[in-house]
Amino acid sequence: MSRRPAQPKLYFNLRSPFSWMALRQLEERFPEAPGFIEYIPYWDPDEQTRQALKERGAEFHYTQMSKAKHLYILQDTKRLSQRFGYRMAWPIDVDPWWEVPHLGWLAARRLGRERELYAALTAARWERGENICDPEVLRRAAEEAGVDPAPVLAAVDDPEIRAEGIGALERAYHDDVFGIPYFKLGRHRFWGLDRLDEFLAGLRELPGQDRPAAAADPAAGIPGELAGLVGALDHDSAGGCG
Repeated sequence: MSRRPAQPKLYFNLRSPFSWMALRQLEERFPEAPGFIEYIPYWDPDEQTRQALKERGAEFHYTQMSKAKHLYILQDTKRLSQRFGYRMAWPIDVDPWWEVPHLGWLAARRLGRERELYAALTAARWERGENICDPEVLRRAAEEAGVDPAPVLAAVDDPEIRAEGIGALERAYHDDVFGIPYFKLGRHRFWGLDRLDEFLAGLRELPGQDRPAAAADPAAGIPGELAGLVGALDHDSAGGCG
């Protein structure tokens, strides 16, 4: 008896510009992605979450980037957003509390409205440069998404949703996630925006229902003059951060 392939996974977050662009590219090229791929949030945990992870024997693999890499990413994301035709306003994060929007997303998922909230939050952050860790910004995003803001705002203090979020980060630990976006297809892992083509190619090889169409070239969406620049710093994968 053949074993059914494991559901493909996508680890994303609301902080990373590469995660934002990768998900947009993924869903533009494979609109069925949200119903076929498991989306799992991943973020910088606060002290409470870190302690809970430690108690489970898990850690947080991601390490903060250098100033040089951060400055490179500022330039790189500007080039890529212009290439893709995405409007982008770089937000300024001051003491961000990433549990607020990510646990809010989990609350929206319980209501079946996580896609709408995700779209509203990414528009607020990447198109208007707003602080999505601010409860008032989160409230407006929930209202824009047609989601009851009460459970979304209360998620950060909800023990059940906290536990669900800790479980997501524990899964990330066991899947060796160290940066975002991070795709997992069976035993294969793909890190970064520039690995989206390989992930889509892997999906096309799965048996069964229709899969995303092939890209025009191996670096679809990234012009040749940029392909050599992306990931040139720190020997990291292109288009990936935390």
